[in-house]
Amino acid sequence: MTTTYKLQAFLFLLVASVPCLVIAQSTKQLTGKVIAKDKDVTGVVVQNITTTKATITDVDGSFMIQVAINDTLVFSAVQFKRKVVPITTTFFNSTFLTVPLEEFVNELREVVVKPYNLSGNLDSDLTGLQLKKDVSAEALGLPNAHQKIPTQSERKLRQATFGKFNVGMLLSPPLDPIINAITGRTKMLKNRVKVDKAYARTQRVQNFYVDSIFMSDLKIPYEKIDDFMYFCEVDSAFQTTVDTHDKLKIWEFLIQKSVAYRENNELD
Repeated sequence: MTTTYKLQAFLFLLVASVPCLVIAQSTKQLTGKVIAKDKDVTGVVVQNITTTKATITDVDGSFMIQVAINDTLVFSAVQFKRKVVPITTTFFNSTFLTVPLEEFVNELREVVVKPYNLSGNLDSDLTGLQLKKDVSAEALGLPNAHQKIPTQSERKLRQATFGKFNVGMLLSPPLDPIINAITGRTKMLKNRVKVDKAYARTQRVQNFYVDSIFMSDLKIPYEKIDDFMYFCEVDSAFQTTVDTHDKLKIWEFLIQKSVAYRENNELD
């Protein structure tokens, strides 16, 4: 073999090995770490979508994956926003890659609930609102439609006065009314009904005015308002005044009584 032939053979082998060296140097094992403030970075999926290879991070967020220039890495996890990192020459030549991730917050769209297709405009909603059919006693025209519902004390008094209904009532009078009259139960229940009516009347008057008016105009402390109303209730003139349904007269009466109440309780 001549020297020239040997030189040609060497050059041929050298040229043929260059692509292999280039190919060997075109990919590398990239080492990196995923970081996120105060968040667990274990199990983040690191995918090279160019080569379809993937790996996951360890407990410290570290990972290793084969890459080449112009490959694309995608980092994804449920708790983080998806991040795409193209492998540039700078990244490829680096010895270590740090990838910060952002927490994923699922922001729901604001939903406005409008039941019955209401718009919020009272005038238009009243005209278009379809209400259920009124099945009250008044609407049905029942005989007891406007009858006042008795209170518990009134029901007990009625039972004590007339007795319980039974089949034998038509033949003999019930004994309960007689026994209740003798024992004083009927009288006690009458007084209870009277007290209930007086209290209901007092509450109705108190509801005419807000508490701040009692405090500012009548100079009655907040914790004394109920006691002041009872002070008015025991006055027979109060009942007469309330029965007039004249709010101006009622207010004048309360002003007069407030003066006496403050003097009696040394509030001035």
